[in-house]
Amino acid sequence: MPFPVSLSPAADPPSVAAATSFADLSLHPGVRAAVEAMGITVPTPIQAQTIPALLAGRDVIGQARTGSGKTLAFGLPLVERVDPAGRGVQALVLVPTRELAIQVGGVLSTLCQARRLRLTLLYGGRSLLPERQALGSGAQIVVGTPGRTLDHLRQGNLSLRQLHYFVLDEGDEMLDRGFAPDVERILAMTPAERQTALFSATVPDWVTTTAARHLRNPVLVRVDREVNVPPAIDHTVYDMAPETRLPALRRLLDERGDGSILVFGRTKHGVKKLALQLSTLGYPADALQGNLSQNARERVMAAFRSGRLPILLATNVAARGLDVDGIDRVINFELPDSPALFTHRAGRTGRMGRAGEVITFLTPEDAPKWREIERALGHRLPRKVWPHGRVAAPAGEAAADVRPPAPRPLSKTRPPARERELNEAYRRPLAPVRNSVDREQAFRPSARYGGGDGSAERRPQAASTRTPRR
Repeated sequence: MPFPVSLSPAADPPSVAAATSFADLSLHPGVRAAVEAMGITVPTPIQAQTIPALLAGRDVIGQARTGSGKTLAFGLPLVERVDPAGRGVQALVLVPTRELAIQVGGVLSTLCQARRLRLTLLYGGRSLLPERQALGSGAQIVVGTPGRTLDHLRQGNLSLRQLHYFVLDEGDEMLDRGFAPDVERILAMTPAERQTALFSATVPDWVTTTAARHLRNPVLVRVDREVNVPPAIDHTVYDMAPETRLPALRRLLDERGDGSILVFGRTKHGVKKLALQLSTLGYPADALQGNLSQNARERVMAAFRSGRLPILLATNVAARGLDVDGIDRVINFELPDSPALFTHRAGRTGRMGRAGEVITFLTPEDAPKWREIERALGHRLPRKVWPHGRVAAPAGEAAADVRPPAPRPLSKTRPPARERELNEAYRRPLAPVRNSVDREQAFRPSARYGGGDGSAERRPQAASTRTPRR
């Protein structure tokens, strides 16, 4: 029976010495060669402190900022502790998003090849049949999202009776986004003597309280605090009016270099609309948001990773699930809802000690939320007024004015409901006219309330059956 976690050093067994190189770790030669092939020669701090403890069989709570190498921190002990000759699922890694499942699976698959281990991924947005077949073929390691994993457990496709290594990745988000009941149900189907590891960018007190029910006297490793801005990231905050954000974004994109740019919005509909606007203007941009099918999401991510898509727009769900090297700049087109999400967004750049840049657009409506973010950060970030009142336009076009449009003149003949509808449409950006049919449809007068001049639209009159008077 697991007993409560203790964060007191006196209550912990003797600590395991941290590793200074991968040669200090008891790793399979093939696994060590796979790590070297990745170009990794020295363990990061989170890896140096957690891998020895996990190899020794200890439960671990690991906290380190995004991009610090947490996947290898639990992945190396995982492949070492799985028996290639064993049957059934021996290790399970739960992650919050499909994107993160694919990324973690990509790292683990390289390590699994060195020991001939069988790995499968379980996540939504695709058919259950291939996953069921992979599980039936003797998968030994599973990486999955809670909902999909629970589906296979309920259908009898997955058994956890042989499980002895369990990892909860991004534990704070998993327990905060409503996954806690599913995680509890999955854990209830695992053996009590399993080894458990929880990794997260932040480990608040409520996470350790929840973990107390499932971890046995774990080693607590805190490498750094996620609320502190990493020194390799250069932050700039621009004050501007809401209608200035799109022209400002265009100017920043026009000045981009060879690296990738990640633009964050708050809602999936807003991100989709912004991506459409940018692509219509000729920018190589696409959106990663919840309405995409799994195949479409994978195509977008593959294009972004390869560099064929240099500009990606994403919602907060990608702030955790996205793991791409070479992102030079993160742009907060809209502020996130919490200080933790702000720092997780920033963690997409400046990874593994590389330099990065984060630019944040701040409107007057964001003032209360920004004060909350700066309080959590513990210091103020450089802040200035957006200096460009007018944005340079392509050759042959007039410069775009960042001021809001003038009010539309009212009509005395149109019904009030129609007048409000037209005013709202007037303030929205026009959709691009792609062909003659769209052009005719875009400028066709209203069939309900009359044309643009307020006159009623003439309709053909039915032929009269009356005999004319002679």
